[in-house]
Amino acid sequence: MFPQMGSVLKELETEAVYIMREAAAQFERPALLFSGGKDSIVLLHLASRAFAPAPIPFPLLHIDTGHNFPETIKYRDEAAQRYGVNLIVRRVQDSIDAGLVSEEVGPHSSRNALQTVTLLGAIAELKLDACFGGARRDEEKARAKERFFSHRNSFGQWDPKNQRPELWSLYSGRKNVGENFRVFPISNWMEIDVWQYIKAQGIPMPSLYFSHERPIVVRDGVPLAHTEFLSPIAGETVETRTVRFRTIGDATCTGAVYSTASDIDEVIAELLDSKTSERSTRADDRRSDSAMEDRKAKGYF
Repeated sequence: MFPQMGSVLKELETEAVYIMREAAAQFERPALLFSGGKDSIVLLHLASRAFAPAPIPFPLLHIDTGHNFPETIKYRDEAAQRYGVNLIVRRVQDSIDAGLVSEEVGPHSSRNALQTVTLLGAIAELKLDACFGGARRDEEKARAKERFFSHRNSFGQWDPKNQRPELWSLYSGRKNVGENFRVFPISNWMEIDVWQYIKAQGIPMPSLYFSHERPIVVRDGVPLAHTEFLSPIAGETVETRTVRFRTIGDATCTGAVYSTASDIDEVIAELLDSKTSERSTRADDRRSDSAMEDRKAKGYF
């Protein structure tokens, strides 16, 4: 028996469902960007509730960097089957092979930023006019500038100064040919809200989010998973530690946190005591003070 949702969670769910229904009504070819992370998992669950008893009326789109955690890919495939939704996968490796992007080199190399080219290519190929995303305003300062319906120009670029007002819960999907939107139904949620909703709804989660022993390499103060994609450099050693992940992305830049939280209740208790952002462990956000905004301006999630 799952706990009942409190009034705050009910309001957040109602708002998210309303936004998803509005987007489905206004756009002809939407898709849900699915990473296998907690926010996109919640977004998928919300979609199932928004359109029940009918099936989810749009596909999942996963931009696969090729450097994913195996647990993420396994969960992605199981989730698509569990919710009965079509899964579309487009791979960064194909963009590299086609000469559209170049593989980064060096100790801080990552394919995270390369996803943008693959995503924009998928949007053009599939003729998508809207992509649902699980971004939240509390994650990072650039994401706090997003609207629920976030306009992208014909080049897929985001201009935070060129966004539509969203007064009285009215959302405009008006666009010119070639333009598209990102739609962020859980913008007003916080990390703690996501986890409390997961608990209330009994949503199964990837094991990465709970404490487990894993070989890690500490780089610039961030514990990174030691994988075939990331090896120690001079001065670094591989050690096995008990960790979990607060956010999941490309394995080369997704940092872990030292934690013994092994279930949802312990994760929630840990978050209530935490004084750091979940993205403080993302190495890609440390490249510059405006790293996220720079990527978003080029068409990133």
